[in-house]
Amino acid sequence: MVSPAREHSSLSVGIDVTPLVGTKTGIGVAVDSLLSSLALREELNLSAYAVTVRGREGLEAAVGGRASLKQSLMPARPLMAAWARNSHPSIERFTPPVDVVHGTNFVVPPSRHAARVVSVWDLTFVRYPELCQPATLRFGRLVARAINTGAVVHTASSAVAEEVRSEFGARRDQVAVIPLGIPRLPAPDLEAAASIIEPSIPYVLSVGTAEPRKDLPALVAAFDELASVHRDLELVLVGAPGWGEAELVAAIEAARNPERIRRTGYVEDAVLAGLLAGAQTLAYPSRYEGFGFPPLQAMAAGVPVVTTRAGSLSEVVGGAALLVDPGQVIDLAEALEIAVFDDAQRTVLEAAGKARAADFSWERTAQGLSELYFRIADSR
Repeated sequence: MVSPAREHSSLSVGIDVTPLVGTKTGIGVAVDSLLSSLALREELNLSAYAVTVRGREGLEAAVGGRASLKQSLMPARPLMAAWARNSHPSIERFTPPVDVVHGTNFVVPPSRHAARVVSVWDLTFVRYPELCQPATLRFGRLVARAINTGAVVHTASSAVAEEVRSEFGARRDQVAVIPLGIPRLPAPDLEAAASIIEPSIPYVLSVGTAEPRKDLPALVAAFDELASVHRDLELVLVGAPGWGEAELVAAIEAARNPERIRRTGYVEDAVLAGLLAGAQTLAYPSRYEGFGFPPLQAMAAGVPVVTTRAGSLSEVVGGAALLVDPGQVIDLAEALEIAVFDDAQRTVLEAAGKARAADFSWERTAQGLSELYFRIADSR
């Protein structure tokens, strides 16, 4: 609940909208949905900032009327280097005064007066540095500096919260677990989906950028095992090329059934909804995740899910999906076979998935964050 001392007043919150610049990743989708939900909270007065010089064009349109966008230029590279070591320059140098500043993407600026929250979505850069690009590896020092200077960490899962406490020595009350909602998909564009794959063809769907953490080569290998037995089954890979592209291409070229693997690249949300509507199952074979939107989107659509016991995925799906250990190709193939061809198990997964997905809402996320903002503002 909102503090009694604050229940008739408003709180000014500066929120980082840098993830809205350019094509939105999963974090960008999360921040976009957070911004919409927080903007509906009457007790909050939102202002937006972005730590970027390049790509600022279109940012005002991306923010829309959900928050005010008033700031001086904030060049990312020198500021990140400074914030990893020092408590200056502070956010007040670039933006209007706020009561709370929320860094939504692993980085929260130092402040002279505002309380601070930093969202830490996962600890890939600590636990699996080999799965990271150089820019991501700098987050470790920035998160450590934020925690050591009193920032409160927001995580979307208890699994990541425990990792933050273990890796960075954060106090238990310094980490707040507030799960996310599920990104809403528009009405399915069935015609566009049918242009990718005929609705009559059974297919396994995967959603994710081609990067090592998603382990799409393992999925290709598992599908290839299954495809050798079930000759009408196909695999549809949705997602942009990434820095794991070479490994994915090599896995497809090495497959015995490469002609039954379709890659779409990035698709619009309506097309994704259409592909989900026709899928037999969603495969999400990640080696590590801090949350994971695609399994929840699939479960909300009544699509059975096969995923891994990696990071927070077991916690997020809550027993409503088939789980395998990461990188276990044969186990993954067997789970996919059950999800696609075992009608009784499919019925159970569909019902359990819909019930689990109903537990997540952006309204609850916004309420939890609002209560956190008031708590840390009052304590400061």
